[in-house]
Amino acid sequence: MKVDEFDYYLPPELIAQHPLPRRDDSRLLVVHRAGGALEHRRFHDLPQYLLPGDVLVINDTKVRPARLWGVRPTGGKVEVLLLNPLGGDCWEALVRPGRRVRSGECLEFGGGLLRARVLERTVSGGRKLAFEWEGDFSDILARLGEMPLPPYIKEPLRDVGRYQTVYAREEGSAAAPTAGLHFTEEILSQIQGQGIEIVAITLHVGLGTFRPVQTDLVEEHTMHAEFYAVSEEGAAVINRAKEGGGRVFAVGTTVARTLETVGSTGRVKPGSGWTDIFIYPGYTWKVVDCLLTNFHLPRSTLLMLVSSFGGTELMRRAYQEAIRERYRFFSFGDACLII
Repeated sequence: MKVDEFDYYLPPELIAQHPLPRRDDSRLLVVHRAGGALEHRRFHDLPQYLLPGDVLVINDTKVRPARLWGVRPTGGKVEVLLLNPLGGDCWEALVRPGRRVRSGECLEFGGGLLRARVLERTVSGGRKLAFEWEGDFSDILARLGEMPLPPYIKEPLRDVGRYQTVYAREEGSAAAPTAGLHFTEEILSQIQGQGIEIVAITLHVGLGTFRPVQTDLVEEHTMHAEFYAVSEEGAAVINRAKEGGGRVFAVGTTVARTLETVGSTGRVKPGSGWTDIFIYPGYTWKVVDCLLTNFHLPRSTLLMLVSSFGGTELMRRAYQEAIRERYRFFSFGDACLII
């Protein structure tokens, strides 16, 4: 399967540069897999599509201020994006300009408040960094780090809290699970008031979610592993809903990938670990019944995942409709519900 099949042209002005004043004012394109109908709604209409017995699964990961700006021994500037802690004082990170930074170099951040020695390359194309600091690392990161907004967002974010979901709890992500950015406390309360249980799982968003596909064939792409955790209570709620004929609504591709990882037999198993599951057309879905997501970049693994769930031709038509109707795309953009 060629990656070119998941390409499309997006007018640059449709890339959302900032969040809307109210989270739930986003538009919502509802895609019906049975029959192929498309509905234009608003996000605050979402509760109308959930029924008693359904379960809504959210990702409670929290974005850390993972982008650091430092200097090399030459005086040149360097950008570091922290991905995963590797134990001890070491982290896996993306380093730019990666080709110029050599193993053994010592990078400085905040005038020496934080230092990092560059070690070997990782299998995913990142770098291993060994950090040195005095005091509390989290405090230093909060002082020196920036929210790691995607490169297609060119405007500054006035309120960094808008790049977190209202239910973010477990810090560890290098990017937000953006489908959840539309939720408000009021909508969550409304959904619970309808007799629908909400389950929080964790997947820390890292390189696997946003790494560009650089192969010509979909099957040749390798996903980077990301950490997940599913509690015993959460697994029990999801399994009970499935057994009772309820539907599992996955809020975002991160939730979808986690549930399909721990539910490979059709029954969700609790636990934690690392997943590198890569879902693209041809995959047989086992747990997720409905998928809430944003509109994704061309040629991305996320677009391949939603094409697998909704059907390639239907999702191609849905994206064409969204572009024609001037929907807002990507992280701060509008939402899409596939049912």
